[in-house]
Amino acid sequence: MTTLSPVARRRHSRHLLPYGLVLPAVVLFLLFVVAPGIYALILSFESRKVTGGLLGSTTTVMFAGLDNYVGALSDGGFWASLGRMLVVGIVTVGCTVGLALLFALLLDTPRARLTRFARLSIFLPYAVPGVIATLLWGFLYLPATSPIGGRVINYFGVTEVYFTVANVAIWGSVGFNMIVMYTALRSLPPEIYEAARLDGASDLQIAVRVKVPLLRPAIAMCCLFTVLAALQLFNEPNTLRPLSNAISSDWVPLMKIYTDAFVNADISSAAATSTLITVAALVVSLVAARMVQGQVGRAGKGDD
Repeated sequence: MTTLSPVARRRHSRHLLPYGLVLPAVVLFLLFVVAPGIYALILSFESRKVTGGLLGSTTTVMFAGLDNYVGALSDGGFWASLGRMLVVGIVTVGCTVGLALLFALLLDTPRARLTRFARLSIFLPYAVPGVIATLLWGFLYLPATSPIGGRVINYFGVTEVYFTVANVAIWGSVGFNMIVMYTALRSLPPEIYEAARLDGASDLQIAVRVKVPLLRPAIAMCCLFTVLAALQLFNEPNTLRPLSNAISSDWVPLMKIYTDAFVNADISSAAATSTLITVAALVVSLVAARMVQGQVGRAGKGDD
């Protein structure tokens, strides 16, 4: 048996150290992401048949094949919930990325003052849990307690509720995206701005023609984060549901999954729907990741 020297043991331990640091995250990912996902996939191919009378009933698990997926795809409520999520997502992605870019550019100007306080103030809503933030905005929307015109504007109307839900999501996510873009701006070499000023460019021209093109990778990444957050929309409409008749129990896909699983006790149908949403999220992630890589490549060629 070969005995390693102290130097060789130290080298071997250094070689294993990165794997040891990553191991807890891998274990947690397998236990709380992969394992539940596999279990949901198995449930999506099953159906439960209840037999027996009132005095005694038994539940039999049967293989359903693709029946649950066919039922989910042929359900009008599922497509309606997707449409509502799409409307909220379009408003959320556009406003979130646009406001984050605007705040990052304003904070990066040489004339900006109190930038630390401003960054903290803009980022602070991101630290508020989604349910708490929705409850706070709910009191601002209610006519009896609203200081922002709740007695005049029906924030919970059939059409207005889309913007009501989107506003809560935007308020909570702008700060994080602003930090991403602001960090990307601070990492750019200042010589680029000095050269633009020597050419006679104003601060507005530098922001539009220099900073924004160089921020394309960060903007694409923020779009990816916001789209994925829109696919997971649940807390905001579910918390506002008791305040508005316009928000049904299946208003967005995740609310429909929750209702099917825990209200209607249709676990298999909920598992099939959740699998479809997961696949859609993976496809969006892959497409967005390719877009981010493309933007990084273009930015790198532009720098060269």
